[in-house]
Amino acid sequence: MKKIVTIIMVLSLMVLAACSMDSGLTDDKKEKKDSMKDVKVGVSISTLNNPFFVSLKDGIEKEAKEKGMKVTVVDAQDDTAKQISGIEDLILQKVDVLLVNPTDSAAISSAVKDANDAGIPVITIDRSSDEGDIETFIASDNVAGGEMAAEYLVKELGEKAKVVELEGVSGASATRERGKGFHNIADKQLEVLTSQTAEFDRTKGLNVMENILQGNKDIQAVFAHNDEMALGAIEAIKAAGKDIIVVGFDGNDDALKAVENGELKATIAQQPALIGEEAVNAAEKILKGDKVDDTISVPLKLVTKE
Repeated sequence: MKKIVTIIMVLSLMVLAACSMDSGLTDDKKEKKDSMKDVKVGVSISTLNNPFFVSLKDGIEKEAKEKGMKVTVVDAQDDTAKQISGIEDLILQKVDVLLVNPTDSAAISSAVKDANDAGIPVITIDRSSDEGDIETFIASDNVAGGEMAAEYLVKELGEKAKVVELEGVSGASATRERGKGFHNIADKQLEVLTSQTAEFDRTKGLNVMENILQGNKDIQAVFAHNDEMALGAIEAIKAAGKDIIVVGFDGNDDALKAVENGELKATIAQQPALIGEEAVNAAEKILKGDKVDDTISVPLKLVTKE
């Protein structure tokens, strides 16, 4: 009889211990913060060699500072392996929330899942992640922006105008979405001579455009998925002595100056600093246990000289 009582007591203690451990883990994962003071925000940016993402970073840091949050930024330098490694470091540092601007939306999924496993909420900015649990995705409406660019070219040049598309980084959600929006209109109302990637890079935009100009003599316009490629394309067009209008996407400072002086015909302007601010505001709500929308859109606008 004593043996039976002893066994029951031991089993009871084991169950209680298990429940206690279980409960503690759940509390950790769902811990809510009443104050943002000393909250650690980990930020992974695809590249800081691009004015748009510098403005995005600045918007994050400014808003976080006002809220008393501490920010650690890692620059992936457009290298997916480097970005994944940087995110792993942020996880080891036990950041409270992770803001990720992916280099590649598919490849970043494993790092997002690692953050999920560590109980760290993830917010994606400007580009999304194909897999993993994301609290919210904050960006401009890239599909609408691509449509705006195509509609502007139809308005300026008429239907069946011959255009070239410079695409962003293959695998990036922004590339897919801007391209989709552009082709929603262009495939019906324009003649797209070629679509080639220049990976969101100004120098590559110049080099790719040089090659395209050699094989296509009747180009009337270029739509570039970002301003950096657009500005590179303009240099190639000027060197070739061609009269071709160029439309970019982002609205960075260099692009706005180029619109003002008539070199860049138009840009679909985002507000990167505002995207950064919205990311920090969403992080605050999430850490306080409040609900946020799955997607938060920041307004776009067409900027021309007129």
